[in-house]
Amino acid sequence: MAHKRTIKLEQVVQAPIQLVYQAFTNSTGMREWMGDHVTLDARPGGRVYIWWNSGYYASGEFIRVEHEKELLFTWHGRGELRPTQVLVSFKPKRKSTLVRLIHRGLGAGAAWEKASVEFETAWRSSLENLASVLGSGPDLRITRRPMLGISLSDFSPEIAAKLGIPVTAGIRLDGVVQGMGAQAAGLQKDDVLVEFAGQPMLDFSSLAQAINGLKAGDVIPVTFYRGPEQHTVSLTLSGRPIPAIPASTLALAEELGKVYAGAESQMTVFLQGVTEQEAEAKPAPEEWSIKEVIAHLIHSERFWQQAISEIAGGQEAVYDGYSGNLEARNAATLKAFPSLAELDTQWRRLNTETVALLAALPLEFTQHKGSYWRLAYQCLNFPTHFFTHLDQMSAALQAARK
Repeated sequence: MAHKRTIKLEQVVQAPIQLVYQAFTNSTGMREWMGDHVTLDARPGGRVYIWWNSGYYASGEFIRVEHEKELLFTWHGRGELRPTQVLVSFKPKRKSTLVRLIHRGLGAGAAWEKASVEFETAWRSSLENLASVLGSGPDLRITRRPMLGISLSDFSPEIAAKLGIPVTAGIRLDGVVQGMGAQAAGLQKDDVLVEFAGQPMLDFSSLAQAINGLKAGDVIPVTFYRGPEQHTVSLTLSGRPIPAIPASTLALAEELGKVYAGAESQMTVFLQGVTEQEAEAKPAPEEWSIKEVIAHLIHSERFWQQAISEIAGGQEAVYDGYSGNLEARNAATLKAFPSLAELDTQWRRLNTETVALLAALPLEFTQHKGSYWRLAYQCLNFPTHFFTHLDQMSAALQAARK
Protein backbone atom coordinates (compact mmCIF):
# COMPACT_ATOMS: atom_id res chain seq x y z
CA MET A 1 0.00 0.00 0.00
CA ALA A 2 1.33 3.46 -0.90
CA HIS A 3 2.40 5.66 1.98
CA LYS A 4 -0.06 8.42 2.79
CA ARG A 5 1.08 11.78 4.14
CA THR A 6 -0.53 13.53 7.09
CA ILE A 7 -0.23 17.21 8.08
CA LYS A 8 -0.53 17.96 11.79
CA LEU A 9 -0.73 21.53 13.12
CA GLU A 10 -1.64 23.27 16.37
CA GLN A 11 -2.69 26.86 17.05
CA VAL A 12 -3.53 28.57 20.34
CA VAL A 13 -6.28 31.16 19.87
CA GLN A 14 -6.91 33.78 22.55
CA ALA A 15 -10.68 33.42 22.41
CA PRO A 16 -13.35 31.27 24.11
CA ILE A 17 -14.06 27.90 22.59
CA GLN A 18 -17.56 28.85 21.42
CA LEU A 19 -16.19 31.62 19.17
CA VAL A 20 -13.42 29.40 17.80
CA TYR A 21 -15.87 26.59 17.07
CA GLN A 22 -18.19 29.08 15.36
CA ALA A 23 -15.31 30.17 13.11
CA PHE A 24 -15.31 26.63 11.65
CA THR A 25 -19.08 26.06 11.55
CA ASN A 26 -20.54 29.38 10.36
CA SER A 27 -20.11 30.60 6.76
CA THR A 28 -19.45 34.22 7.76
CA GLY A 29 -17.19 33.11 10.59
CA MET A 30 -15.00 31.07 8.24
CA ARG A 31 -14.87 33.80 5.59
CA GLU A 32 -13.38 36.14 8.18
CA TRP A 33 -10.17 34.14 8.45
CA MET A 34 -10.00 31.63 5.62
CA GLY A 35 -11.82 31.63 2.27
CA ASP A 36 -12.99 34.58 0.21
CA HIS A 37 -16.36 32.85 -0.29
CA VAL A 38 -17.66 30.13 2.01
CA THR A 39 -20.91 28.24 2.32
CA LEU A 40 -21.36 25.38 4.76
CA ASP A 41 -23.89 23.39 6.75
CA ALA A 42 -22.17 21.96 9.81
CA ARG A 43 -24.06 18.69 10.37
CA PRO A 44 -23.28 15.12 9.35
CA GLY A 45 -23.89 14.96 5.61
CA GLY A 46 -23.87 18.77 5.36
CA ARG A 47 -21.84 20.57 2.68
CA VAL A 48 -18.72 22.69 2.89
CA TYR A 49 -17.57 24.80 -0.06
CA ILE A 50 -14.67 27.28 0.07
CA TRP A 51 -13.46 29.49 -2.78
CA TRP A 52 -10.48 31.86 -2.99
CA ASN A 53 -9.84 34.82 -5.29
CA SER A 54 -6.76 32.95 -6.50
CA GLY A 55 -9.11 30.58 -8.35
CA TYR A 56 -8.60 27.60 -6.03
CA TYR A 57 -11.68 26.05 -4.45
CA ALA A 58 -12.50 23.00 -2.36
CA SER A 59 -15.70 21.17 -1.58
CA GLY A 60 -16.54 18.48 0.91
CA GLU A 61 -19.01 16.99 3.35
CA PHE A 62 -19.14 16.91 7.14
CA ILE A 63 -18.72 13.37 8.42
CA ARG A 64 -18.65 14.00 12.17
CA VAL A 65 -19.78 17.07 14.14
CA GLU A 66 -19.30 17.11 17.92
CA HIS A 67 -20.31 20.49 19.32
CA GLU A 68 -17.26 22.49 20.49
CA LYS A 69 -15.18 19.31 20.49
CA GLU A 70 -14.40 17.94 17.03
CA LEU A 71 -15.16 18.26 13.32
CA LEU A 72 -14.34 15.83 10.53
CA PHE A 73 -15.01 16.73 6.89
CA THR A 74 -13.83 15.67 3.46
CA TRP A 75 -11.77 17.97 1.25
CA HIS A 76 -11.56 17.81 -2.54
CA GLY A 77 -9.77 20.81 -4.07
CA ARG A 78 -9.51 21.97 -7.64
CA GLY A 79 -7.23 19.70 -9.66
CA GLU A 80 -6.68 17.23 -6.80
CA LEU A 81 -6.75 13.51 -7.61
CA ARG A 82 -9.20 12.46 -4.93
CA PRO A 83 -10.76 13.65 -1.66
CA THR A 84 -8.78 13.85 1.56
CA GLN A 85 -9.99 14.45 5.13
CA VAL A 86 -9.61 17.29 7.63
CA LEU A 87 -9.99 16.61 11.35
CA VAL A 88 -10.23 19.63 13.69
CA SER A 89 -10.41 19.36 17.48
CA PHE A 90 -10.95 22.07 20.09
CA LYS A 91 -9.68 22.11 23.68
CA PRO A 92 -10.30 24.98 26.14
CA LYS A 93 -7.21 26.34 27.91
CA ARG A 94 -8.18 28.96 30.49
CA LYS A 95 -9.05 32.06 28.41
CA SER A 96 -7.83 30.52 25.16
CA THR A 97 -8.56 27.55 22.90
CA LEU A 98 -6.13 25.00 21.50
CA VAL A 99 -6.97 24.06 17.92
CA ARG A 100 -5.49 20.83 16.54
CA LEU A 101 -5.81 20.27 12.80
CA ILE A 102 -4.95 17.06 10.96
CA HIS A 103 -5.15 16.89 7.17
CA ARG A 104 -4.87 13.24 6.30
CA GLY A 105 -5.10 10.89 3.36
CA LEU A 106 -2.68 12.72 1.08
CA GLY A 107 -1.12 10.22 -1.30
CA ALA A 108 2.43 9.49 -2.48
CA GLY A 109 4.23 10.75 -5.57
CA ALA A 110 5.42 14.10 -6.90
CA ALA A 111 1.93 15.60 -7.32
CA TRP A 112 0.97 14.80 -3.73
CA GLU A 113 4.34 16.00 -2.46
CA LYS A 114 3.68 19.40 -4.04
CA ALA A 115 0.11 19.42 -2.71
CA SER A 116 1.33 18.57 0.81
CA VAL A 117 3.69 21.55 0.88
CA GLU A 118 0.93 23.86 -0.40
CA PHE A 119 -1.58 22.49 2.12
CA GLU A 120 0.76 22.94 5.07
CA THR A 121 1.71 26.47 4.02
CA ALA A 122 -1.93 27.44 3.50
CA TRP A 123 -3.16 25.89 6.75
CA ARG A 124 -0.37 27.56 8.77
CA SER A 125 -1.21 30.93 7.27
CA SER A 126 -4.94 30.44 7.80
CA LEU A 127 -4.57 29.34 11.43
CA GLU A 128 -2.29 32.30 12.09
CA ASN A 129 -5.02 34.54 10.69
CA LEU A 130 -7.63 32.76 12.80
CA ALA A 131 -5.60 33.62 15.91
CA SER A 132 -5.31 37.25 14.80
CA VAL A 133 -8.97 37.67 13.83
CA LEU A 134 -10.37 36.12 17.01
CA GLY A 135 -7.60 37.27 19.34
CA SER A 136 -7.25 40.95 18.43
CA GLY A 137 -9.36 41.56 15.32
CA PRO A 138 -7.14 42.40 12.30
CA ASP A 139 -7.53 40.24 9.21
CA LEU A 140 -3.93 39.65 8.11
CA ARG A 141 -5.11 39.17 4.52
CA ILE A 142 -6.12 42.85 4.60
CA THR A 143 -3.35 44.36 6.70
CA ARG A 144 -0.62 42.61 4.68
CA ARG A 145 -2.23 43.14 1.26
CA PRO A 146 -0.79 45.93 -0.90
CA MET A 147 -2.88 48.76 -2.34
CA LEU A 148 -3.07 50.15 -5.87
CA GLY A 149 -4.82 53.36 -4.90
CA ILE A 150 -7.70 53.12 -7.39
CA SER A 151 -11.48 53.16 -7.43
CA LEU A 152 -13.37 51.15 -10.04
CA SER A 153 -16.44 51.71 -12.18
CA ASP A 154 -18.63 50.04 -14.78
CA PHE A 155 -17.27 48.98 -18.16
CA SER A 156 -19.43 47.85 -21.06
CA PRO A 157 -19.31 47.82 -24.88
CA GLU A 158 -21.28 51.09 -24.84
CA ILE A 159 -18.79 52.76 -22.48
CA ALA A 160 -15.88 51.39 -24.52
CA ALA A 161 -17.35 52.92 -27.70
CA LYS A 162 -17.90 56.27 -25.99
CA LEU A 163 -14.31 56.38 -24.70
CA GLY A 164 -12.89 55.18 -28.01
CA ILE A 165 -11.40 52.05 -26.45
CA PRO A 166 -10.96 49.16 -28.91
CA VAL A 167 -11.64 46.37 -26.36
CA THR A 168 -14.74 45.45 -24.39
CA ALA A 169 -13.12 43.42 -21.58
CA GLY A 170 -11.18 45.22 -18.88
CA ILE A 171 -11.46 47.23 -15.66
CA ARG A 172 -12.30 50.94 -15.90
CA LEU A 173 -10.87 53.32 -13.32
CA ASP A 174 -13.24 55.73 -11.63
CA GLY A 175 -10.31 57.59 -10.08
CA VAL A 176 -6.96 57.28 -8.34
CA VAL A 177 -5.90 58.04 -4.76
CA GLN A 178 -3.49 60.88 -4.22
CA GLY A 179 0.01 59.78 -3.26
CA MET A 180 -0.43 56.09 -4.00
CA GLY A 181 1.05 53.78 -6.62
CA ALA A 182 -1.55 54.22 -9.38
CA GLN A 183 -1.26 58.00 -9.37
CA ALA A 184 2.54 57.83 -9.28
CA ALA A 185 2.44 55.52 -12.33
CA GLY A 186 0.35 58.07 -14.23
CA LEU A 187 -2.99 56.24 -14.26
CA GLN A 188 -6.11 58.39 -14.59
CA LYS A 189 -9.89 58.26 -14.46
CA ASP A 190 -11.39 56.29 -17.40
CA ASP A 191 -8.19 54.35 -18.08
CA VAL A 192 -9.10 50.70 -18.71
CA LEU A 193 -6.77 48.07 -17.29
CA VAL A 194 -6.36 45.06 -19.59
CA GLU A 195 -3.34 43.37 -18.02
CA PHE A 196 -1.93 43.48 -14.49
CA ALA A 197 1.25 41.69 -13.38
CA GLY A 198 1.07 39.54 -16.50
CA GLN A 199 -2.53 38.46 -15.98
CA PRO A 200 -5.43 39.55 -18.22
CA MET A 201 -8.04 41.76 -16.56
CA LEU A 202 -11.49 40.45 -17.44
CA ASP A 203 -13.46 41.64 -14.42
CA PHE A 204 -13.07 42.75 -10.80
CA SER A 205 -12.25 39.23 -9.60
CA SER A 206 -9.34 39.10 -12.08
CA LEU A 207 -7.70 41.99 -10.24
CA ALA A 208 -8.15 40.35 -6.84
CA GLN A 209 -6.60 37.17 -8.20
CA ALA A 210 -3.63 39.04 -9.70
CA ILE A 211 -2.86 40.85 -6.43
CA ASN A 212 -2.83 37.57 -4.49
CA GLY A 213 0.68 36.88 -3.19
CA LEU A 214 2.05 40.36 -3.98
CA LYS A 215 3.30 42.75 -1.29
CA ALA A 216 3.92 46.44 -0.76
CA GLY A 217 6.99 47.61 -2.64
CA ASP A 218 6.63 45.11 -5.49
CA VAL A 219 6.93 46.70 -8.93
CA ILE A 220 4.61 45.18 -11.52
CA PRO A 221 3.76 45.97 -15.18
CA VAL A 222 0.30 47.37 -15.92
CA THR A 223 -1.13 47.58 -19.44
CA PHE A 224 -4.11 49.85 -20.06
CA TYR A 225 -6.01 51.77 -22.71
CA ARG A 226 -6.45 55.52 -22.60
CA GLY A 227 -8.84 56.07 -25.45
CA PRO A 228 -7.58 54.15 -28.49
CA GLU A 229 -3.95 54.11 -27.30
CA GLN A 230 -2.45 51.20 -25.37
CA HIS A 231 0.19 51.93 -22.74
CA THR A 232 2.31 49.86 -20.35
CA VAL A 233 3.76 51.34 -17.16
CA SER A 234 5.53 50.08 -14.04
CA LEU A 235 3.48 50.44 -10.88
CA THR A 236 4.92 50.23 -7.36
CA LEU A 237 2.42 48.70 -4.95
CA SER A 238 1.71 50.88 -1.93
CA GLY A 239 1.39 49.82 1.67
CA ARG A 240 -2.13 49.69 3.06
CA PRO A 241 -2.92 52.46 5.58
CA ILE A 242 -4.81 50.92 8.51
CA PRO A 243 -7.01 53.34 10.48
CA ALA A 244 -7.10 53.27 14.26
CA ILE A 245 -10.08 51.10 15.19
CA PRO A 246 -12.31 52.69 17.88
CA ALA A 247 -12.78 50.63 21.02
CA SER A 248 -16.59 50.48 20.89
CA THR A 249 -19.48 50.80 18.47
CA LEU A 250 -20.43 54.10 20.12
CA ALA A 251 -16.94 55.45 19.50
CA LEU A 252 -17.09 54.12 15.93
CA ALA A 253 -20.44 55.84 15.37
CA GLU A 254 -19.01 59.10 16.70
CA GLU A 255 -15.96 58.84 14.42
CA LEU A 256 -18.03 58.01 11.36
CA GLY A 257 -20.43 60.82 12.21
CA LYS A 258 -17.56 63.27 11.91
CA VAL A 259 -16.66 61.89 8.49
CA TYR A 260 -20.25 62.16 7.29
CA ALA A 261 -20.48 65.70 8.64
CA GLY A 262 -17.47 66.64 6.55
CA ALA A 263 -19.03 65.07 3.45
CA GLU A 264 -22.32 66.85 4.06
CA SER A 265 -20.58 70.19 4.50
CA GLN A 266 -18.88 69.73 1.13
CA MET A 267 -22.21 68.78 -0.44
CA THR A 268 -23.77 71.96 0.97
CA VAL A 269 -21.04 74.10 -0.55
CA PHE A 270 -21.26 72.27 -3.88
CA LEU A 271 -25.04 72.57 -4.23
CA GLN A 272 -25.16 76.32 -3.60
CA GLY A 273 -26.55 77.96 -6.71
CA VAL A 274 -27.14 74.71 -8.59
CA THR A 275 -30.47 74.85 -10.42
CA GLU A 276 -32.85 71.96 -11.08
CA GLN A 277 -32.04 72.14 -14.77
CA GLU A 278 -28.29 72.00 -14.13
CA ALA A 279 -28.77 69.06 -11.74
CA GLU A 280 -30.69 67.15 -14.42
CA ALA A 281 -28.21 67.78 -17.25
CA LYS A 282 -26.22 64.77 -18.43
CA PRO A 283 -22.64 65.53 -19.59
CA ALA A 284 -23.16 62.78 -22.21
CA PRO A 285 -25.90 60.21 -22.91
CA GLU A 286 -24.10 57.46 -20.95
CA GLU A 287 -23.02 59.70 -18.04
CA TRP A 288 -24.92 60.55 -14.91
CA SER A 289 -26.43 63.90 -14.01
CA ILE A 290 -25.94 65.37 -10.55
CA LYS A 291 -29.35 64.04 -9.49
CA GLU A 292 -28.47 60.56 -10.71
CA VAL A 293 -25.21 60.62 -8.75
CA ILE A 294 -27.05 61.56 -5.56
CA ALA A 295 -29.58 58.77 -6.25
CA HIS A 296 -26.63 56.39 -6.50
CA LEU A 297 -25.27 57.68 -3.17
CA ILE A 298 -28.68 56.92 -1.64
CA HIS A 299 -28.58 53.37 -3.00
CA SER A 300 -25.02 52.91 -1.73
CA GLU A 301 -25.99 54.03 1.77
CA ARG A 302 -28.93 51.63 1.81
CA PHE A 303 -26.66 48.80 0.69
CA TRP A 304 -24.12 49.72 3.36
CA GLN A 305 -26.76 49.62 6.10
CA GLN A 306 -27.72 46.12 4.95
CA ALA A 307 -24.05 45.09 4.99
CA ILE A 308 -23.66 46.40 8.56
CA SER A 309 -26.71 44.43 9.65
CA GLU A 310 -25.39 41.25 8.04
CA ILE A 311 -21.90 41.55 9.56
CA ALA A 312 -23.32 42.29 13.01
CA GLY A 313 -25.81 39.44 12.66
CA GLY A 314 -23.19 36.93 11.54
CA GLN A 315 -25.03 35.95 8.35
CA GLU A 316 -23.79 37.61 5.17
CA ALA A 317 -24.97 37.28 1.60
CA VAL A 318 -22.53 35.89 -0.97
CA TYR A 319 -22.37 37.56 -4.38
CA ASP A 320 -20.94 36.01 -7.53
CA GLY A 321 -19.52 39.35 -8.65
CA TYR A 322 -20.39 42.96 -9.37
CA SER A 323 -23.35 43.32 -11.73
CA GLY A 324 -23.01 47.05 -12.32
CA ASN A 325 -25.44 49.84 -11.50
CA LEU A 326 -29.05 49.28 -12.51
CA GLU A 327 -30.36 52.43 -14.20
CA ALA A 328 -33.92 51.50 -13.23
CA ARG A 329 -32.99 52.16 -9.60
CA ASN A 330 -31.93 55.71 -10.42
CA ALA A 331 -35.18 56.25 -12.32
CA ALA A 332 -37.25 54.93 -9.42
CA THR A 333 -35.46 57.06 -6.84
CA LEU A 334 -35.79 60.18 -8.99
CA LYS A 335 -39.52 59.43 -9.26
CA ALA A 336 -39.80 59.28 -5.46
CA PHE A 337 -37.52 62.28 -4.82
CA PRO A 338 -37.77 64.46 -7.94
CA SER A 339 -36.22 67.68 -6.65
CA LEU A 340 -32.59 68.32 -5.77
CA ALA A 341 -33.57 69.31 -2.23
CA GLU A 342 -35.53 66.08 -1.70
CA LEU A 343 -32.63 63.94 -2.92
CA ASP A 344 -30.14 65.78 -0.73
CA THR A 345 -32.41 65.48 2.32
CA GLN A 346 -32.93 61.75 1.77
CA TRP A 347 -29.18 61.14 1.45
CA ARG A 348 -28.50 63.04 4.70
CA ARG A 349 -31.24 61.14 6.53
CA LEU A 350 -29.66 57.85 5.47
CA ASN A 351 -26.27 59.06 6.72
CA THR A 352 -27.88 59.84 10.08
CA GLU A 353 -29.53 56.41 10.08
CA THR A 354 -26.21 54.66 9.40
CA VAL A 355 -24.54 56.40 12.35
CA ALA A 356 -27.54 55.59 14.57
CA LEU A 357 -27.41 51.94 13.48
CA LEU A 358 -23.78 51.65 14.56
CA ALA A 359 -24.50 53.32 17.89
CA ALA A 360 -27.40 50.91 18.53
CA LEU A 361 -25.42 47.71 17.92
CA PRO A 362 -25.26 45.55 21.06
CA LEU A 363 -22.14 45.84 23.19
CA GLU A 364 -21.49 42.10 22.97
CA PHE A 365 -20.91 42.44 19.23
CA THR A 366 -17.45 43.86 19.94
CA GLN A 367 -16.55 40.54 21.59
CA HIS A 368 -16.54 39.10 18.07
CA LYS A 369 -13.27 40.89 17.46
CA GLY A 370 -12.79 39.84 13.86
CA SER A 371 -16.32 40.87 12.86
CA TYR A 372 -16.07 44.17 14.70
CA TRP A 373 -12.62 44.96 13.31
CA ARG A 374 -13.80 44.24 9.77
CA LEU A 375 -16.94 46.33 10.21
CA ALA A 376 -14.99 49.26 11.65
CA TYR A 377 -12.33 49.04 8.95
CA GLN A 378 -14.96 49.09 6.21
CA CYS A 379 -16.94 51.89 7.89
CA LEU A 380 -13.92 54.17 8.09
CA ASN A 381 -13.09 53.52 4.42
CA PHE A 382 -16.61 53.55 2.97
CA PRO A 383 -17.15 57.38 2.92
CA THR A 384 -14.33 57.80 0.38
CA HIS A 385 -16.97 56.64 -2.09
CA PHE A 386 -18.67 60.02 -1.67
CA PHE A 387 -15.57 62.03 -2.46
CA THR A 388 -15.04 60.12 -5.71
CA HIS A 389 -18.58 61.00 -6.78
CA LEU A 390 -18.20 64.62 -5.68
CA ASP A 391 -15.61 64.98 -8.44
CA GLN A 392 -18.08 63.36 -10.84
CA MET A 393 -20.81 65.84 -9.88
CA SER A 394 -18.39 68.75 -10.28
CA ALA A 395 -17.58 67.61 -13.82
CA ALA A 396 -21.32 67.29 -14.60
CA LEU A 397 -21.94 70.83 -13.34
CA GLN A 398 -19.09 72.25 -15.42
CA ALA A 399 -20.53 70.55 -18.50
CA ALA A 400 -24.00 71.91 -17.75
CA ARG A 401 -22.72 75.49 -17.45
CA LYS A 402 -20.74 75.51 -20.67
